[in-house]
Amino acid sequence: MEITRIAVIVLDGVGAGELPDADEYGDRGSNSLSNTARVLGGINLPNMGEIGLGNITPMQGVPAREHTHGAYGKCTEISKGKDSVTGHWELMGVEVKRPFPTYPNGFPKEILDEFTKRTGYEVIGNKPASGTEIIKELGEEHMRTRKLIVYTSADSVFQIAAHEDIIPIEELYRVCAIAREMLQGEHAVGRVIARPFIGESAETFTRTKRRHDYPLLAPTDTMLDTLLKAGHQVYATGKIDDLFGNRGITKTHHSVFNMESIQALVDFLDEDFSGLLFANLVEFDMTYGHRNDAAGYAQKLKEFDAFIPTIREKMGDTEFAMIVADHGVDPTTPSTDHSREYIPLLVFGKPVRDNVNLGIRGSFADVAATIGEAFQVTPPAIGTSFLQKILKD
Repeated sequence: MEITRIAVIVLDGVGAGELPDADEYGDRGSNSLSNTARVLGGINLPNMGEIGLGNITPMQGVPAREHTHGAYGKCTEISKGKDSVTGHWELMGVEVKRPFPTYPNGFPKEILDEFTKRTGYEVIGNKPASGTEIIKELGEEHMRTRKLIVYTSADSVFQIAAHEDIIPIEELYRVCAIAREMLQGEHAVGRVIARPFIGESAETFTRTKRRHDYPLLAPTDTMLDTLLKAGHQVYATGKIDDLFGNRGITKTHHSVFNMESIQALVDFLDEDFSGLLFANLVEFDMTYGHRNDAAGYAQKLKEFDAFIPTIREKMGDTEFAMIVADHGVDPTTPSTDHSREYIPLLVFGKPVRDNVNLGIRGSFADVAATIGEAFQVTPPAIGTSFLQKILKD
């Protein structure tokens, strides 16, 4: 059967249970889906449940089903780490063999000295922090001194916050590009992130929508690159463009809000193109998981679940969709960090068989391998396709 289009929808931070090596990452007991449902007394997700979500991991309110309207399973991460860049790269066929560096005690003096030398700006902060809290703490000092607020988190990130009236947005972007060029080798963080904000005082400071990520670029072609080289199109929404440095993408709609990204996904399904539609829904992670807000996390799951019938309706006879994740971020554990978890795998659409249990997949890259086989392009170096298991005869 010819496949003309595949949608991959990443529920950012929606894990499906601890991986065998979760202990090494301090994540024993993490299960973003099961634990969230448990602490809330259940979640109603009828559409993902129909595909087989409750068969992947026990979920109060989402029972396992004998008959599913699609295929289901879960994927194991083979890359080292548990961040968004690592997860998305592996989904698209690239293994990260060495974890990106993290800085729980702040960045070394030599890094900040070099940053100041190259950019002309001194810095304040230099510690792991919540982005909303650090601008409350240091925003007024930044406005007085024009020193940039540099901070990190449990992730491999070098974040630069600046008030838009003090440091114009293009200047902040220029500085971030310098930092990205500088942070290579031993200090090759996964992402440099511009974090602009506005407001008059600590009580009114607010981050703006003009955040911009500068990722480390994948060392080899991803499935996005492979598809473009073969003449297919890649449409992206959410923060896919940031995670891949705008590489391998034909058309993008950048958004950090789930509903806006879902609407862009639905709108893209109305366009006539062959290839991949790649969506990232980041609010599970960014807004709720990192703040241990289980109720907000569950609400976003319900909002997405409600759109699945629309996505089904929009897809044609030669199109199917995969719902996956990139890591966990269990909002019920004491940690506010990402969690080392399996990711869910739900596959649906007119060409997809019902009642298919895909089991525990050996890599996130099975997604890329399946895409590669569907479009008959060069397969990724890692990953095993499950295309023949899911397609109707």
